[in-house]
Amino acid sequence: MRKSHPLRRAVLAGAATVSGIVLLLSLKPGSDPAAAQAAVPGAPQQTAAAQEAPQGGTGAQAGERSVTGEAAATQYGNVQVRLTLNGGKITKAEAVQAPKGGLSDQKTAMAVPKLNQEAVTTQSADIDTVSGATYTSGGYKKSLQSAIDKAKAPSGGGSGQSAGAAGGASSGAAAGAGAGSSAQARTVTGSVASTQYGNVQVRLTLNGGKITKAEAVQAPKGGLSDQKTAMAVPKLNQEAVTTQSADIDTVSGATYTSGGYKKSLQSALDQAGR
Repeated sequence: MRKSHPLRRAVLAGAATVSGIVLLLSLKPGSDPAAAQAAVPGAPQQTAAAQEAPQGGTGAQAGERSVTGEAAATQYGNVQVRLTLNGGKITKAEAVQAPKGGLSDQKTAMAVPKLNQEAVTTQSADIDTVSGATYTSGGYKKSLQSAIDKAKAPSGGGSGQSAGAAGGASSGAAAGAGAGSSAQARTVTGSVASTQYGNVQVRLTLNGGKITKAEAVQAPKGGLSDQKTAMAVPKLNQEAVTTQSADIDTVSGATYTSGGYKKSLQSALDQAGR
């Protein structure tokens, strides 16, 4: 019995040693410092890569923004234009509202794509009226001009001026002072002039103190007035830009409309300090 004890102890010791080695081998891969270190940096690197992509995208699109003009009411429905700009340049124009229903669907489908293209091409609201869609074209131009005006306001603020300073710059433009201020276009709308057949109201676009565009935002309509307005207003608009004053000729056959137009035009000129 005494001789068997050392042997038994040796066997037990050997078994314990083998078990310990097996246990160490099984634990080594999971606790390998190199493997642990490789795994830990991997996660932050992927996270950083994932974050860089959207940040890079935001930076690439930082110069792109959209502005939506005011809805312009027409005889057949509202027209509202939204512009996409990049670096101050119009890259896309679209009508988010347009006359619809019946014949208006056809006219809208025919006119709006042309107006959108013209807005991008001319980079202004000085675009041609689409034949057969006079009212839609007129409403489109009004809303387009509104969107352009909105787009110009943030541009001025980009120079680091406060809202008050920007307002002062606008006032300077109104007074015609400062080349930088007067270089920006602005709009003024005259008072409403009542006539026997309806109201007339004129809006002017000025650049550097000069009238670059005139338009009637209100004019007599309904029955024969529609024809007279369509015939007279374009001529009156052109005269206002040509003469740079309210001293324009009365359009034959549209005496009342012409008289109302002149009154509202003079009111707009007075507001502009002309």
